[in-house]
Amino acid sequence: MKKTLLFLGATAILLLQSCAMAKSPLSGGLYTSVKAPFAVTENSGSSKVGSASATSILGILATGDASIQAAAKNAGITKIHHVDEEATSVLGIFAKYTVYVYGE
Repeated sequence: MKKTLLFLGATAILLLQSCAMAKSPLSGGLYTSVKAPFAVTENSGSSKVGSASATSILGILATGDASIQAAAKNAGITKIHHVDEEATSVLGIFAKYTVYVYGE
């Protein structure tokens, strides 16, 4: 009986540590899809938009470059007007974080 309880406890701890989550102002346990503002500058104009993403699988593997610099470079933006972010997570299995940069 003690071995069974120990096994169940260890399994629960491993499962809880292996959840894929994305930075988000709000999060849902089963599903998250949230967009939010991140930053604003005094620069005018926002005719270009660039994005950059990072993903996580099971909270074990995470990869990507979701930096503002990468998003701006992807669109050829040199003057940033504002930045938004988007987070998506499904059942703690898959998570994606995307940064959107608007500017000239």
